[in-house]
Amino acid sequence: MSTVPLPDPTLLHSATAPQPPQVSIVVPMFNEAESVSDLVARVGEAMQASGRSFELIAVDDGSRDGTPALLRQLAHTRPWLRPVCLARNYGQSCALQAGFDRVQGSYVVTLDADLQNDPLDIPALLDRLDAEPELDSLSGWRQNRQDKALSRKLPSMLANRLISRTTGLQLHDYGCALKAYRRPIVDRIRLYGELHRFLPLLAHDAGARIAEVPVRHHARAKGKSKYGIDRTFRVVLDLVLVLFFLRYRQRPLHAFGGLGLWLATPGTLILAWLFAQKLAGEAIGGRPLLLAGVMLVLVGMQLVVAGLIGEVMMRIYYEGGGGKQYHLREDPETPDAAR
Repeated sequence: MSTVPLPDPTLLHSATAPQPPQVSIVVPMFNEAESVSDLVARVGEAMQASGRSFELIAVDDGSRDGTPALLRQLAHTRPWLRPVCLARNYGQSCALQAGFDRVQGSYVVTLDADLQNDPLDIPALLDRLDAEPELDSLSGWRQNRQDKALSRKLPSMLANRLISRTTGLQLHDYGCALKAYRRPIVDRIRLYGELHRFLPLLAHDAGARIAEVPVRHHARAKGKSKYGIDRTFRVVLDLVLVLFFLRYRQRPLHAFGGLGLWLATPGTLILAWLFAQKLAGEAIGGRPLLLAGVMLVLVGMQLVVAGLIGEVMMRIYYEGGGGKQYHLREDPETPDAAR
């Protein structure tokens, strides 16, 4: 009796396993029920016309207006729509990171849910990344921005100039949500707090070569803006944090210790001069300069100690496998190189 050979299960699995999409589009949402249907439809039209396979990862950031239910309803007839619902409102950075954790495509595109950026610009960004392999990221530039001048455009312009001047990465529009990345760059980025505003800086720190591309911008037609002029002050604080991480993440002693020495040195000189005065018979106990010298030395020593503690924590983090100190440039000639 002859037996029929069974098919190789590994070959059967490879033949039936779905292929990952080429493009992952990540959109954070918070109370955007009025715009969700239009957004999904326009993203679908733009990407289907481009001929690229794609997924739309819609991250609901704890909405209270029915956005999650609407996303689940739309996903029933759109297999490329992947709703992700967070337990509460964590903020845009956490929502973006939740999307980045789930991307499958070779390219990752970020977009706001308010439809002020046009999804029709996405294929052009992807085409340029295809045409220029030396680029890793494209950042949108809203040249003809349709927002209020005093409350939105002026603070944004000042913030863009401040960030460009202090970091050295010259971009006209850090706040544009429409950006495209190669997947390895996104895999290296972790977002915390409100660092989504500094995604180009974080990508640049991860080794990305970035270019800026003019994109269309529309006035908000539905829903309500979640931003106000108060965010300008938060941007300044976040910029201080980003600058510290970019420049001193691996050498915190240079930041804290350097400032400590700048304070302790004049304090030591003051105390030395007062000591000489004391030896000469002068009374120094009631002089304010004595208190100033002591305070400068004490604060300087505390900062140096804080820098040493930071060095120890940094070594524990890296040597414990918490992250890489460097990234390698991808090279087609050496495909097995670590990223």
